[in-house]
Amino acid sequence: MRQRIVAGNWKMNTTLEEGLQLAGDVAKDYIKNRPGDIELIMAPPFTHISELVKATAGSGVKYAAQNCASEKEGAYTGEVSVAMIRTTGATYVIIGHSERRTLFGEKDETLFKKVRLALEESLVPIFCCGELLEEREAGNHFEVVKKQLDNTLFRLDEVDFRKVIIAYEPVWAIGTGKTATPEQAQEMQAAIRKMIAERYDEETANDIPILYGGSCKASNAAEIFAQPDVDGGLIGGASLMADEFMSIARSF
Repeated sequence: MRQRIVAGNWKMNTTLEEGLQLAGDVAKDYIKNRPGDIELIMAPPFTHISELVKATAGSGVKYAAQNCASEKEGAYTGEVSVAMIRTTGATYVIIGHSERRTLFGEKDETLFKKVRLALEESLVPIFCCGELLEEREAGNHFEVVKKQLDNTLFRLDEVDFRKVIIAYEPVWAIGTGKTATPEQAQEMQAAIRKMIAERYDEETANDIPILYGGSCKASNAAEIFAQPDVDGGLIGGASLMADEFMSIARSF
């Protein structure tokens, strides 16, 4: 059975004090009302990770960085390397989020370098892929996602590929209030699984967790998570409210 995962991407939100309160509230709920075998991950700002890891030690909550540098080390002012991330206690890193692609111009080659570096440092990449509104309206959404995967994850050998989590982001549903229907989410995530089977094999395709990331909230999570190829969610704004985030985690 594939791992079920709910990951919260805090983006550029919360001060350290606010982050400690939020993480503490989530951890308390997770300990008291642990929702089955769900892997719960929080991705706070870089500045918070070490303190939050210490504050919630023993809770079972895991941590991710929201990004990483595409170089191992050197004169890259303002960048954060995978080795630095590893020393914070984080075990995951989000790579290729649509905001990194659209706002910061990150290309597939850069994202592939980040994936390789993360794996070398034993961090688990949560790799994002997905189409823009105009790409979906043009009917090119499957081709867009396949190209993103061909240029990045599908360049890995099977051993390394099996260490990755995929998050499908319909970019048109992020921060817009729009949400892909459960059927749309299932259609794309099933297509991604088919792409994996064609590149590797059916067993690998059936073992890789694929998350949905697009305005998922407590009110629609159960219907989305009920889809056979949806293994959880990469949650944005709703992860900034402990009750809402934990309601989502209990939606399987």
